[in-house]
Amino acid sequence: MHHPIEDYALIGDHQTAALVGRNGSVDWLCLPRFDSPACFAALLGDDENGHWRLAPVGAGDCTRRAYRPGSLVLDTEWETDEGSVRVTDFMPQRDRAPDVVRIVEGLSGRVTVRGTLRLRFDYGSVVPWMRRADGHRVAVAGPDSVWLRSEPAVRTWGESFSTHSEFTVEQGEQVAFVLTWHPSHEDRPPLVDPHEALRHSLEDWRAWSDRCRYEGPHREAVLRSLLTLKALTFAPTGGIVAAPTSSLPEEIGGVRNWDYRYCWLRDSTLTLGALVSAGYLDEAEAWRDWLLRAAAGDPADLQIMYGLAGERRLPEHELPWLSGYHGSRPVRTGNDAVQQLQLDVYGEVVDSLALARRSGLKAQPHAWRLQLALLDFLEDAWREPDEGLWEVRGPRRHFVHSKVMVWVAADRTVRALEDDPQLPGDLDRLRKLRDDVHRDVCERGFDAERGTFTQFYGSTELDASLLLIPRVGFLPPDDPRVVGTVDAVRTELAHHGFLRRYSSDETAVDGLPGREGTFLVCSFWLADALHMTGRTKEARELFERLVALGNDVGLLAEEYDPVGKCQLGNFPQAFSHIGLVGTALTLFGTARDGEAG
Repeated sequence: MHHPIEDYALIGDHQTAALVGRNGSVDWLCLPRFDSPACFAALLGDDENGHWRLAPVGAGDCTRRAYRPGSLVLDTEWETDEGSVRVTDFMPQRDRAPDVVRIVEGLSGRVTVRGTLRLRFDYGSVVPWMRRADGHRVAVAGPDSVWLRSEPAVRTWGESFSTHSEFTVEQGEQVAFVLTWHPSHEDRPPLVDPHEALRHSLEDWRAWSDRCRYEGPHREAVLRSLLTLKALTFAPTGGIVAAPTSSLPEEIGGVRNWDYRYCWLRDSTLTLGALVSAGYLDEAEAWRDWLLRAAAGDPADLQIMYGLAGERRLPEHELPWLSGYHGSRPVRTGNDAVQQLQLDVYGEVVDSLALARRSGLKAQPHAWRLQLALLDFLEDAWREPDEGLWEVRGPRRHFVHSKVMVWVAADRTVRALEDDPQLPGDLDRLRKLRDDVHRDVCERGFDAERGTFTQFYGSTELDASLLLIPRVGFLPPDDPRVVGTVDAVRTELAHHGFLRRYSSDETAVDGLPGREGTFLVCSFWLADALHMTGRTKEARELFERLVALGNDVGLLAEEYDPVGKCQLGNFPQAFSHIGLVGTALTLFGTARDGEAG
């Protein structure tokens, strides 16, 4: 039985993350990193593929749940006929080994709680050997070893390769469980004190939240989005994963199921802008440094996405033993989109470096050399067709958004040279490149009859990415071509009050069967574009509706199905949360200059 995607909450330790359902079950967890194989994969299969449930005997979904303010510590409460109980879930920031801590506390009466732990390594396919050691349960299979202990110790028994426990708590009584992973060839890591770990976790998260500079409306939703971005950051390298999940479907039962546990360069400028504006300069600097390392090398080899540490090879595989979320197959790991040419990422990288300089992040001496090398490559490459920002698996085309972002790369470099004549670089050549691209887009990417830019040259289709034209400064917001484009996109891509990212029908550009939901970040872009074109009241109304789509703990997936009224796609999705923060800052935050970000 699959729960709606929005039934899940996120806990994490800045290196991996787990999804916890409203029924008290951890249904997804990859150890030790975001992109490691999952040891709980019930999310993409069934309970046999691994989960860990703690809940009152006979209880279904919880009565209520919430994060403790300013933290990623989750409280889930059940009220039963016997009394009420709370389970507090979190992952302490790790010293060496990852831990999942679950503290059961009696609130009233006398409640019997049952625990079921079913570990299945390698995405639910490998059943470990379970044994007892030092009063703990230990599961070993291949490279993985997981220890489970409880304080105080409760009776556990095993059957069909799972561990069960049953115990009773009265008001004020607590039983804490700690699940610890380590490589099976190493000794067991030092034990963490669960109660001390909870205190430290809350202190760490709250100290981080206190740095948030945003004070406008919906501050809770903005802070929750920033906390989610922080949770999706791989601390050792500063890379931010697009989502902690793989293969949550864009259409229930469909094939649009992709692995998002990697870092996309596309999200870079918007992420950097959100972090800087909200006051998180350390995170912004770590992401900028990750970007520079990932992008180092031959500009012709720049990828659209990388692994957590900048790995380049992310081969795509299917996992046939998993039935998929609600039967949505195939389940995939890795992502072949890594091979694609998407010219817009060059613009994103250059824009990010420009934003980093403007924001006063510590300069990196080789950043400018990299920027000039990217522009050298674009000087010829910009005339090539590409796969565009949505990773379409159809033929390459001359996507308008890709060309606009090439213009951004040239524009930001020209401005830097104008501001600082000491910098090396051929200003005249770069100005010519900027003008050539601008002229080409305005001549070949604009449909004069309908008064709108189009998805690609010679197309009549539209694309939500065209809404970014005023935001990046390609044309001023009051230009009739911009207003016409915003109106056309809003009308033609609308679906029950939200936006699709492009028209997906039989003539679909993306080369894939099926449809998808409305793309949340595109609707945030629409709110920004409405505001920039002088329709702030409508922009704010749209923003209110978007914020309301967050689940009970403020999390957003990639897409929303306004007919089925459910979230779709990988979850929680960094891009959606970046959109929320960016639009809040645009509508209610401090005034910023008219450039991207």
